[in-house]
Amino acid sequence: MKILLLGCRGQVGWELQRALAPLGDVAALGREGSNGLSGDLENPDELRRTVRRFEPQVIANAAAYTDVNRAEAEPERALRINAEAPGVLAAEAARLGAWLVHYSTDYVFDGSGTTPWREDDRPAPLNVYGATKWRGEQAIRDTGCRHLIFRTQWVYAARGENFMRKILRLASERDALEVVDDQHGAPTGAELVADVTAHAVRLATAGQGPSGTYHLAARGETTWRAYARFVIDEARRSGWPRLTDAAIVPADTDAFPTGARRPCNSRLCVDRLEQIFGLRLPHWRFGVARALGECRANEPGAVE
Repeated sequence: MKILLLGCRGQVGWELQRALAPLGDVAALGREGSNGLSGDLENPDELRRTVRRFEPQVIANAAAYTDVNRAEAEPERALRINAEAPGVLAAEAARLGAWLVHYSTDYVFDGSGTTPWREDDRPAPLNVYGATKWRGEQAIRDTGCRHLIFRTQWVYAARGENFMRKILRLASERDALEVVDDQHGAPTGAELVADVTAHAVRLATAGQGPSGTYHLAARGETTWRAYARFVIDEARRSGWPRLTDAAIVPADTDAFPTGARRPCNSRLCVDRLEQIFGLRLPHWRFGVARALGECRANEPGAVE
């Protein structure tokens, strides 16, 4: 199986290189591309040429415009990357009879209520980022290509920039941290996203999983403040160096004005994904604790 992976430098893309490797020949591209292939989502002509040259059976698009605040000032660029480029990839997938794997977000919903969002709930994005991701989903569906759209949330990894690593850094510098406590969701590891993707791709390409949209997140729920407290407590128990017993002060979303509005209810119902692909997704604490262990092992001077 030939797999074209875009966005291989990001958190999910990095893990996908590992997870997809057993399935076949993976051409992993960052924006700069490689070996005459382009991974630049802002260049539709180059994307078309890349797909036609490589002729994959699966296109996995882990690239996106993810700066939620900046998207408010750059809506056209966010639209090109998050909506128009996936439409180009989907059209090429339809022409080849290939599968397209694409990642979307809980931000397609307005964050109202307390019930976990299901795949068929009505989207109503609060910001440009969410709106462009929703447009990307629609563009994919409109082509009629075979696709797996995974909506996920609160993604972290042992590498890269993310909330977990930011909290570790701040807790080594400050005695108190003010963290939002009225947004609810589930921290979801990039490793989990990649492993579930590989499992679903294997089944789907064998005719054992239908094309469609699926919610992919860890089980359980928390707030950003409770998440931060878990990160600090777990890191201290594992001997993380220079970590203070920082006080985690609760704050409302309104206390942190940002360029883009954030949803307060980011809970995603994962029942459909589990039922279709025979999975039982782990609780978010399991993955966070494991990622913290990996971060600790990579600290300078760490020993096994």
